[in-house]
Amino acid sequence: MRIAVGGIHTECSTSSPVLMHAEDFRVLRGPYLLAADYFSFLPEGQGIDLFALLHARAVPGGPVARETYETFKQEFLQRLSEALPLDGLYLAMHGAMKVDGMDDAEGDWIAAARTLVGPDCVVAASYDLHGNVTQRIIDQLDIFAAYRTAPHIDVRETMQRAWSMLLKSLESGVRPGVVWAPIPVLMPGERSSTEDEPARSLYAALPRHDQRAGIWDANIMVGYVWADEPRATACAVVTATNRDEAAKIAAELAEAYWQARADFRFGPVTGPLEDMLDLAEKAETRPVILADSGDNPTGGGVGDRADVLKALLARGFEGAVLGGITDRPAIEACFAAGEGAELKVKIGGSLDPKSPSIEATAKVVRLDDPGAASDRQAVIAIGGVTVILAAKRRPYHNIADFTRHGIDPKTVRLLVVKSGYLSPELQPIANPNLMALTDGVINQDIEALPNTRRRQPIYPFTRDFSFEPRPFASARWAEK
Repeated sequence: MRIAVGGIHTECSTSSPVLMHAEDFRVLRGPYLLAADYFSFLPEGQGIDLFALLHARAVPGGPVARETYETFKQEFLQRLSEALPLDGLYLAMHGAMKVDGMDDAEGDWIAAARTLVGPDCVVAASYDLHGNVTQRIIDQLDIFAAYRTAPHIDVRETMQRAWSMLLKSLESGVRPGVVWAPIPVLMPGERSSTEDEPARSLYAALPRHDQRAGIWDANIMVGYVWADEPRATACAVVTATNRDEAAKIAAELAEAYWQARADFRFGPVTGPLEDMLDLAEKAETRPVILADSGDNPTGGGVGDRADVLKALLARGFEGAVLGGITDRPAIEACFAAGEGAELKVKIGGSLDPKSPSIEATAKVVRLDDPGAASDRQAVIAIGGVTVILAAKRRPYHNIADFTRHGIDPKTVRLLVVKSGYLSPELQPIANPNLMALTDGVINQDIEALPNTRRRQPIYPFTRDFSFEPRPFASARWAEK
């Protein structure tokens, strides 16, 4: 069996003014793709000739620059053409990529791949449940699998589901198809975590649907709310060999999600920043972990806002650690001053001029220089607040992100992270977890988001309308 592997994976807020370029992506090519832990589940041998193409992945952010996308796409297609003929193609995608000046970038990527490999090649894709789906995407695919957890603890499992279905099809000679049912609902991930109801029960039911005759894989897509695009919507997607049963299940899932639309709500204690800081000040437990939700880089936030830092300093808060703020000019100033030095520094607004900033006298506690200037970090102290600065956009969602700098997050009084729902590593240690409804390009006040291009009606932008699920099959069903 000749099978190729590749894809492109990121999430883009259409409200962010900060375009993503090639340097924002981690790009795996050829043998480096196969050697990466991300793809370590792929087998060697076993009657499979594996062709590793290109996989580009970036921390979510603003739209991808058109030139960057076209360069990646051209290289991917060139590598794909050199691997032909193929029996199968596996695409590891996200689904919420916005390319500057283009709608439905994933549809463009997958359709270009399908044109090259031809109609007989089995094409499988794995998606983040926060991706957006279109008929054009569905029409190119034979197999679709999406994450079933948020926070995402089943990434590898999902990729293996897509890969296993691809092998199942090639080994058995049975060609599945895909049916989807759009759901006119858009929720932020923070209101639809699978650790909270109603998403918890909705997603827990999916494996039972997989056991029904003729069904291979059932999925619910939350969609990506911070993209003001016509394709932004929730949906149900089913991979199956029985088209009628797939349509029935897609309609059932869509109806269940629709009926639960008013029940989606935030999981942690949530409120305005000042209210959350009041609670943090009164707390006798630790660590209180406060999520700065409007500037979360893993949701598409810029990551350079200093409004939470400003609020902490205004209160004279003692014992807070803030990880982190993206500010390369501040990093360069800290490195020029050296460890132990005090300097006056501007923090915030280095990427988005609209982001709040502060000027303060800070002490350089620690400098971290792993090699490339873009990977530098600095730990500074301003009064009773410790701040980790990063030269490039990145999250601080793992315990190692803090222990690297000699900070034990379990022992601090208040840990502030730019996040929505907490990561799988931070959530268990939060005591308690608070989420601040802060401003930013992915703020949680979704009803107030720019809303000029989303198809209407869609809940909660419009509330009073009726809906009846309507499944749509892939055009490839007719080709069988």
